Amino acid sequence: MWHSFRPERRRSGFTLIELLVVIAIIGVLIALLLPAVQAAREAARRSQCTNNLKQLGLAVANYESANGSYPGSYPGTRYPNLEICCDSGWGAWSPHIMLMPFLELNNVYNAFNFYTTAQEDEGAMSGPFQATAAITRINTFLCPSSPLPVGNYWGFGSWTGSKRYPGNNYFASVGASISPWSTANPNGLFMLMTHNASQPIGVRDVLDGTSNTVAFSEWRTGDFQASKLSIQDVINLRASRPSGIGEWNHVNNNMPAGAGVFDDFLQACAGAAPATLNTNNNKSGLGRSWLEGQLGWTLGTMLLPPNSNYPNCNMLSWGGDFDGPGMINPSSYHSGGANVAFADGSVRFIKSSTNRQVIWAIATRDVGEVVSSDQY
Repeated sequence: MWHSFRPERRRSGFTLIELLVVIAIIGVLIALLLPAVQAAREAARRSQCTNNLKQLGLAVANYESANGSYPGSYPGTRYPNLEICCDSGWGAWSPHIMLMPFLELNNVYNAFNFYTTAQEDEGAMSGPFQATAAITRINTFLCPSSPLPVGNYWGFGSWTGSKRYPGNNYFASVGASISPWSTANPNGLFMLMTHNASQPIGVRDVLDGTSNTVAFSEWRTGDFQASKLSIQDVINLRASRPSGIGEWNHVNNNMPAGAGVFDDFLQACAGAAPATLNTNNNKSGLGRSWLEGQLGWTLGTMLLPPNSNYPNCNMLSWGGDFDGPGMINPSSYHSGGANVAFADGSVRFIKSSTNRQVIWAIATRDVGEVVSSDQY
Protein backbone atom coordinates (compact mmCIF):
# COMPACT_ATOMS: atom_id res chain seq x y z
CA MET A 1 0.00 0.00 0.00
CA TRP A 2 1.44 3.21 -1.13
CA HIS A 3 1.25 6.44 0.89
CA SER A 4 1.95 9.87 -0.44
CA PHE A 5 3.85 12.09 1.94
CA ARG A 6 3.10 15.52 0.49
CA PRO A 7 3.89 18.54 2.61
CA GLU A 8 0.69 20.20 3.92
CA ARG A 9 -0.07 23.48 2.16
CA ARG A 10 -0.43 26.44 4.53
CA ARG A 11 -3.49 28.63 3.96
CA SER A 12 -2.71 32.28 3.21
CA GLY A 13 -4.47 35.09 5.12
CA PHE A 14 -4.54 36.94 8.42
CA THR A 15 -4.93 35.32 11.73
CA LEU A 16 -7.48 36.79 14.11
CA ILE A 17 -4.73 38.44 16.16
CA GLU A 18 -3.17 40.00 13.07
CA LEU A 19 -6.55 41.32 11.95
CA LEU A 20 -7.20 42.90 15.33
CA VAL A 21 -3.78 44.53 15.26
CA VAL A 22 -4.45 46.01 11.80
CA ILE A 23 -7.84 47.34 12.94
CA ALA A 24 -6.24 48.86 16.03
CA ILE A 25 -3.57 50.58 13.91
CA ILE A 26 -6.22 51.99 11.56
CA GLY A 27 -8.19 53.24 14.56
CA VAL A 28 -5.14 54.99 15.96
CA LEU A 29 -4.43 56.63 12.59
CA ILE A 30 -8.03 57.87 12.34
CA ALA A 31 -7.86 59.20 15.88
CA LEU A 32 -4.69 61.09 14.99
CA LEU A 33 -6.03 62.45 11.70
CA LEU A 34 -9.54 63.42 12.83
CA PRO A 35 -8.50 66.43 14.95
CA ALA A 36 -6.35 67.67 12.09
CA VAL A 37 -9.29 67.37 9.68
CA GLN A 38 -11.60 69.13 12.13
CA ALA A 39 -9.02 71.87 12.67
CA ALA A 40 -8.69 72.36 8.91
CA ARG A 41 -12.45 72.62 8.55
CA GLU A 42 -12.69 75.14 11.39
CA ALA A 43 -9.86 77.15 9.84
CA ALA A 44 -11.86 77.29 6.61
CA ARG A 45 -15.00 78.33 8.49
CA ARG A 46 -13.10 81.00 10.40
CA SER A 47 -11.63 82.28 7.14
CA GLN A 48 -15.13 82.58 5.67
CA CYS A 49 -16.30 84.37 8.82
CA THR A 50 -13.43 86.83 8.43
CA ASN A 51 -14.38 87.35 4.80
CA ASN A 52 -18.00 88.07 5.77
CA LEU A 53 -16.86 90.77 8.18
CA LYS A 54 -14.48 92.11 5.55
CA GLN A 55 -17.42 92.58 3.19
CA LEU A 56 -19.42 94.33 5.92
CA GLY A 57 -16.51 96.61 6.80
CA LEU A 58 -15.96 97.61 3.17
CA ALA A 59 -19.71 98.14 2.72
CA VAL A 60 -19.69 100.50 5.72
CA ALA A 61 -16.81 102.51 4.23
CA ASN A 62 -18.46 102.63 0.79
CA TYR A 63 -21.83 103.62 2.25
CA GLU A 64 -20.26 106.53 4.11
CA SER A 65 -18.37 107.60 1.02
CA ALA A 66 -21.56 107.59 -1.05
CA ASN A 67 -23.90 109.16 1.52
CA GLY A 68 -21.69 111.25 3.78
CA SER A 69 -22.73 109.34 6.91
CA TYR A 70 -22.94 105.87 8.37
CA PRO A 71 -26.34 104.17 8.40
CA GLY A 72 -28.49 104.92 11.43
CA SER A 73 -31.02 102.47 12.75
CA TYR A 74 -34.35 104.20 13.29
CA PRO A 75 -37.03 105.44 10.91
CA GLY A 76 -36.94 108.93 12.40
CA THR A 77 -33.59 109.28 10.66
CA ARG A 78 -33.69 110.79 7.20
CA TYR A 79 -31.11 108.80 5.30
CA PRO A 80 -29.39 110.83 2.59
CA ASN A 81 -30.94 110.24 -0.85
CA LEU A 82 -33.53 107.86 0.58
CA GLU A 83 -36.97 108.57 1.93
CA ILE A 84 -37.78 106.35 4.87
CA CYS A 85 -40.91 106.63 6.96
CA CYS A 86 -41.76 107.43 9.74
CA ASP A 87 -41.56 110.37 12.16
CA SER A 88 -43.07 108.23 14.90
CA GLY A 89 -43.18 104.53 15.63
CA TRP A 90 -40.70 101.87 16.72
CA GLY A 91 -39.99 100.10 13.45
CA ALA A 92 -36.24 100.33 13.02
CA TRP A 93 -34.63 99.43 9.72
CA SER A 94 -31.24 97.89 10.51
CA PRO A 95 -27.82 99.00 9.25
CA HIS A 96 -27.62 95.57 7.62
CA ILE A 97 -30.50 96.44 5.30
CA MET A 98 -29.07 99.87 4.50
CA LEU A 99 -25.77 98.22 3.51
CA MET A 100 -27.36 95.70 1.14
CA PRO A 101 -26.81 97.74 -2.05
CA PHE A 102 -23.09 97.70 -1.20
CA LEU A 103 -23.12 93.92 -0.64
CA GLU A 104 -24.62 93.02 -4.04
CA LEU A 105 -27.96 92.31 -2.33
CA ASN A 106 -30.06 94.77 -4.32
CA ASN A 107 -32.70 92.13 -5.04
CA VAL A 108 -33.45 91.73 -1.32
CA TYR A 109 -33.15 95.45 -0.62
CA ASN A 110 -35.57 96.38 -3.38
CA ALA A 111 -38.15 93.91 -2.06
CA PHE A 112 -38.78 96.00 1.06
CA ASN A 113 -41.33 98.78 1.35
CA PHE A 114 -39.48 101.57 3.13
CA TYR A 115 -42.62 103.67 3.43
CA THR A 116 -43.65 101.56 6.38
CA THR A 117 -41.85 100.32 9.48
CA ALA A 118 -39.81 97.17 9.98
CA GLN A 119 -41.43 96.02 13.21
CA GLU A 120 -43.96 93.24 12.98
CA ASP A 121 -46.34 94.46 15.67
CA GLU A 122 -46.97 97.64 13.70
CA GLY A 123 -48.19 95.75 10.72
CA ALA A 124 -45.21 95.88 8.38
CA MET A 125 -44.42 92.21 8.83
CA SER A 126 -47.98 90.89 8.89
CA GLY A 127 -48.26 90.46 5.14
CA PRO A 128 -46.38 88.28 2.66
CA PHE A 129 -44.71 91.15 0.77
CA GLN A 130 -42.34 92.20 3.56
CA ALA A 131 -42.10 88.72 5.04
CA THR A 132 -40.82 87.18 1.81
CA ALA A 133 -37.78 89.45 1.91
CA ALA A 134 -37.31 89.20 5.68
CA ILE A 135 -36.97 85.41 5.69
CA THR A 136 -34.24 85.40 3.04
CA ARG A 137 -31.08 83.66 4.15
CA ILE A 138 -28.12 86.02 3.76
CA ASN A 139 -24.90 84.01 3.99
CA THR A 140 -22.88 87.19 4.48
CA PHE A 141 -24.69 87.65 7.82
CA LEU A 142 -24.00 84.09 9.03
CA CYS A 143 -20.80 82.71 10.51
CA PRO A 144 -20.17 79.13 9.26
CA SER A 145 -18.83 78.16 12.70
CA SER A 146 -22.25 78.62 14.28
CA PRO A 147 -23.85 75.24 15.04
CA LEU A 148 -27.40 76.60 15.27
CA PRO A 149 -29.42 75.59 12.19
CA VAL A 150 -30.47 78.47 9.97
CA GLY A 151 -34.20 79.07 10.17
CA ASN A 152 -34.46 77.99 13.81
CA TYR A 153 -35.29 81.50 14.94
CA TRP A 154 -38.15 83.79 15.91
CA GLY A 155 -41.49 83.63 14.11
CA PHE A 156 -43.54 86.73 13.40
CA GLY A 157 -47.11 87.91 12.94
CA SER A 158 -49.56 85.55 11.31
CA TRP A 159 -46.55 83.76 9.80
CA THR A 160 -45.23 82.53 13.17
CA GLY A 161 -46.07 78.90 12.57
CA SER A 162 -44.67 78.63 9.05
CA LYS A 163 -42.03 81.36 8.58
CA ARG A 164 -38.88 82.04 10.56
CA TYR A 165 -36.24 84.71 10.57
CA PRO A 166 -32.94 83.33 9.21
CA GLY A 167 -30.73 84.79 11.95
CA ASN A 168 -27.69 87.06 12.09
CA ASN A 169 -24.19 86.52 13.53
CA TYR A 170 -22.79 90.05 13.12
CA PHE A 171 -23.73 93.20 14.97
CA ALA A 172 -23.12 96.87 14.28
CA SER A 173 -21.33 98.51 17.21
CA VAL A 174 -23.09 101.37 19.01
CA GLY A 175 -19.98 101.89 21.13
CA ALA A 176 -19.04 101.46 24.79
CA SER A 177 -22.16 102.55 26.63
CA ILE A 178 -24.68 100.96 28.97
CA SER A 179 -27.36 103.28 27.59
CA PRO A 180 -26.80 103.57 23.84
CA TRP A 181 -30.33 104.94 23.47
CA SER A 182 -28.90 108.24 24.66
CA THR A 183 -29.38 110.97 22.05
CA ALA A 184 -26.92 113.29 23.76
CA ASN A 185 -23.52 111.67 23.24
CA PRO A 186 -23.56 108.26 21.56
CA ASN A 187 -19.92 107.18 21.30
CA GLY A 188 -19.92 104.38 18.71
CA LEU A 189 -19.91 104.29 14.93
CA PHE A 190 -23.63 103.55 14.76
CA MET A 191 -26.52 105.21 16.55
CA LEU A 192 -29.59 103.60 18.04
CA MET A 193 -31.78 106.38 16.74
CA THR A 194 -34.77 107.79 18.58
CA HIS A 195 -37.50 109.70 16.83
CA ASN A 196 -35.96 113.15 17.26
CA ALA A 197 -32.31 112.20 17.09
CA SER A 198 -29.83 114.11 14.99
CA GLN A 199 -28.42 112.90 11.71
CA PRO A 200 -26.26 109.74 11.64
CA ILE A 201 -22.54 109.86 12.25
CA GLY A 202 -20.03 110.47 9.47
CA VAL A 203 -16.32 109.89 9.06
CA ARG A 204 -15.87 113.52 10.14
CA ASP A 205 -16.96 112.42 13.62
CA VAL A 206 -14.48 109.52 13.86
CA LEU A 207 -11.68 111.48 15.49
CA ASP A 208 -9.88 108.33 16.68
CA GLY A 209 -9.47 107.21 13.06
CA THR A 210 -11.37 104.60 11.06
CA SER A 211 -8.60 102.03 11.58
CA ASN A 212 -9.08 102.34 15.35
CA THR A 213 -12.89 102.27 15.52
CA VAL A 214 -14.98 99.09 15.43
CA ALA A 215 -17.80 98.89 12.90
CA PHE A 216 -18.98 95.27 13.23
CA SER A 217 -18.26 92.33 15.51
CA GLU A 218 -19.69 88.86 15.86
CA TRP A 219 -21.86 87.16 18.46
CA ARG A 220 -23.24 83.71 19.07
CA THR A 221 -26.85 83.47 18.05
CA GLY A 222 -29.32 82.53 20.77
CA ASP A 223 -30.85 79.08 20.99
CA PHE A 224 -34.18 80.34 22.40
CA GLN A 225 -34.49 77.57 24.98
CA ALA A 226 -36.54 79.22 27.71
CA SER A 227 -35.11 77.19 30.60
CA LYS A 228 -31.46 77.37 29.57
CA LEU A 229 -29.12 80.35 29.97
CA SER A 230 -26.04 80.60 27.76
CA ILE A 231 -23.52 83.14 26.50
CA GLN A 232 -25.73 83.93 23.51
CA ASP A 233 -28.70 85.04 25.59
CA VAL A 234 -29.80 88.33 27.15
CA ILE A 235 -31.40 88.46 30.59
CA ASN A 236 -33.51 91.28 32.00
CA LEU A 237 -32.56 93.45 34.98
CA ARG A 238 -35.97 94.99 35.53
CA ALA A 239 -36.19 93.53 39.05
CA SER A 240 -32.62 94.39 40.10
CA ARG A 241 -31.41 97.42 38.14
CA PRO A 242 -28.65 99.13 40.17
CA SER A 243 -29.32 102.58 41.57
CA GLY A 244 -27.70 105.33 39.53
CA ILE A 245 -28.22 103.50 36.24
CA GLY A 246 -31.16 104.97 34.39
CA GLU A 247 -33.20 103.42 31.66
CA TRP A 248 -32.86 106.18 29.07
CA ASN A 249 -30.58 109.03 28.04
CA HIS A 250 -27.87 108.81 30.70
CA VAL A 251 -24.63 110.17 29.31
CA ASN A 252 -22.62 109.13 32.38
CA ASN A 253 -23.14 105.52 31.31
CA ASN A 254 -20.69 106.00 28.42
CA MET A 255 -17.23 104.53 28.89
CA PRO A 256 -14.61 105.30 30.02
CA ALA A 257 -16.23 108.11 32.03
CA GLY A 258 -18.83 105.76 33.50
CA ALA A 259 -16.40 103.04 34.62
CA GLY A 260 -17.57 103.20 38.25
CA VAL A 261 -21.21 102.78 37.26
CA PHE A 262 -20.21 99.93 34.98
CA ASP A 263 -18.73 97.88 37.84
CA ASP A 264 -22.07 98.07 39.68
CA PHE A 265 -23.85 97.07 36.50
CA LEU A 266 -21.59 94.01 36.03
CA GLN A 267 -22.35 92.77 39.52
CA ALA A 268 -26.07 93.25 38.95
CA CYS A 269 -25.85 91.25 35.73
CA ALA A 270 -23.97 88.45 37.46
CA GLY A 271 -26.53 88.37 40.27
CA ALA A 272 -29.46 88.26 37.84
CA ALA A 273 -28.36 84.99 36.26
CA PRO A 274 -30.05 82.28 38.35
CA ALA A 275 -29.96 78.55 37.78
CA THR A 276 -33.66 78.64 36.89
CA LEU A 277 -35.05 81.53 34.86
CA ASN A 278 -38.28 83.17 35.99
CA THR A 279 -40.54 86.07 35.08
CA ASN A 280 -38.27 88.60 36.81
CA ASN A 281 -35.24 87.73 34.70
CA ASN A 282 -36.67 86.34 31.50
CA LYS A 283 -34.30 86.17 28.57
CA SER A 284 -34.15 86.47 24.82
CA GLY A 285 -31.72 85.05 22.30
CA LEU A 286 -29.23 87.12 20.31
CA GLY A 287 -29.22 87.60 16.56
CA ARG A 288 -32.73 86.42 15.81
CA SER A 289 -32.93 88.57 12.67
CA TRP A 290 -31.04 90.99 10.43
CA LEU A 291 -34.23 93.00 9.92
CA GLU A 292 -34.60 95.45 12.80
CA GLY A 293 -32.16 98.03 14.10
CA GLN A 294 -32.43 96.99 17.73
CA LEU A 295 -29.99 95.91 20.39
CA GLY A 296 -29.69 92.14 20.29
CA TRP A 297 -31.00 91.89 16.75
CA THR A 298 -28.44 93.79 14.70
CA LEU A 299 -26.85 96.21 17.19
CA GLY A 300 -24.53 95.48 20.09
CA THR A 301 -22.20 97.11 22.59
CA MET A 302 -18.45 96.77 23.10
CA LEU A 303 -18.09 96.74 26.89
CA LEU A 304 -16.30 93.45 27.61
CA PRO A 305 -13.88 91.25 25.65
CA PRO A 306 -15.30 88.38 23.58
CA ASN A 307 -16.82 85.34 25.31
CA SER A 308 -16.93 86.99 28.73
CA ASN A 309 -18.26 85.02 31.70
CA TYR A 310 -20.66 87.87 32.50
CA PRO A 311 -24.14 87.47 31.01
CA ASN A 312 -25.63 89.92 28.55
CA CYS A 313 -28.22 92.16 30.27
CA ASN A 314 -30.81 94.79 29.51
CA MET A 315 -32.73 97.19 31.71
CA LEU A 316 -36.16 97.62 30.15
CA SER A 317 -38.74 98.15 32.88
CA TRP A 318 -41.36 96.21 30.93
CA GLY A 319 -39.02 93.26 30.29
CA GLY A 320 -39.60 90.59 27.73
CA ASP A 321 -37.29 91.83 24.98
CA PHE A 322 -33.86 93.42 24.68
CA ASP A 323 -34.35 96.40 22.41
CA GLY A 324 -33.50 98.90 25.16
CA PRO A 325 -30.37 99.95 27.08
CA GLY A 326 -28.02 97.31 28.39
CA MET A 327 -24.88 95.30 27.68
CA ILE A 328 -24.61 92.98 24.69
CA ASN A 329 -21.03 91.91 24.07
CA PRO A 330 -19.01 90.16 21.35
CA SER A 331 -18.90 86.37 21.37
CA SER A 332 -18.02 83.67 18.88
CA TYR A 333 -17.53 79.96 18.30
CA HIS A 334 -13.85 80.56 17.52
CA SER A 335 -11.34 79.57 20.14
CA GLY A 336 -9.73 82.44 22.02
CA GLY A 337 -11.69 85.46 20.80
CA ALA A 338 -13.81 86.94 18.02
CA ASN A 339 -13.40 88.66 14.68
CA VAL A 340 -14.00 92.41 14.45
CA ALA A 341 -14.34 94.66 11.38
CA PHE A 342 -13.06 98.21 11.68
CA ALA A 343 -14.44 101.28 9.92
CA ASP A 344 -11.62 101.24 7.36
CA GLY A 345 -12.66 97.75 6.20
CA SER A 346 -9.87 95.85 7.96
CA VAL A 347 -10.65 92.75 10.05
CA ARG A 348 -8.74 91.73 13.16
CA PHE A 349 -9.07 89.01 15.78
CA ILE A 350 -9.76 90.33 19.28
CA LYS A 351 -8.53 87.99 22.03
CA SER A 352 -10.75 87.03 24.96
CA SER A 353 -7.96 88.14 27.30
CA THR A 354 -8.06 91.75 26.06
CA ASN A 355 -8.30 94.40 28.78
CA ARG A 356 -11.73 96.03 28.95
CA GLN A 357 -10.21 99.52 28.68
CA VAL A 358 -8.75 98.49 25.32
CA ILE A 359 -12.18 97.25 24.22
CA TRP A 360 -13.65 100.64 25.15
CA ALA A 361 -10.89 102.40 23.21
CA ILE A 362 -11.58 100.59 19.94
CA ALA A 363 -15.35 100.84 20.44
CA THR A 364 -15.43 104.62 20.86
CA ARG A 365 -14.85 106.94 17.93
CA ASP A 366 -13.74 110.24 19.47
CA VAL A 367 -12.30 109.77 22.97
CA GLY A 368 -8.68 110.02 21.84
CA GLU A 369 -7.17 106.80 23.23
CA VAL A 370 -3.99 105.49 21.63
CA VAL A 371 -4.16 101.71 21.13
CA SER A 372 -1.70 99.43 19.33
CA SER A 373 -2.71 96.15 17.73
CA ASP A 374 -0.55 94.12 20.14
CA GLN A 375 -2.89 95.18 22.97
CA TYR A 376 -5.68 93.02 21.60
